[in-house]
Amino acid sequence: MRGFVIMKMKKRTIIDPDNPPLTDAQLRSMRRVTPEEHARFRQAYINTFGKEPPMRGRPAKAPHLKYRDIHLKLHPKALAWARMQAKRRGIGYQTLINEILLRHAA
Repeated sequence: MRGFVIMKMKKRTIIDPDNPPLTDAQLRSMRRVTPEEHARFRQAYINTFGKEPPMRGRPAKAPHLKYRDIHLKLHPKALAWARMQAKRRGIGYQTLINEILLRHAA
């Protein structure tokens, strides 16, 4: 594939002695929480704390702040420069390009 760079990520295995990996038998015995169990948990939370359980997950962004996917053609030298600068700063090259464009848009 010409023009593509395939990066391989190192897989890090962290073993916590206080939290060992689950055995195959433990994994096989797992099951999903039923809707009834979920409702009982929610009601127990409300009874205990007097309020609704907190929302889970990342909050949705406002529509005017959402990023849009686009296709952009850049000169290879410009892309190489952006990747080099981004690597030096420890950020993604698309983030760097976005920051530069936002700085000049204001």
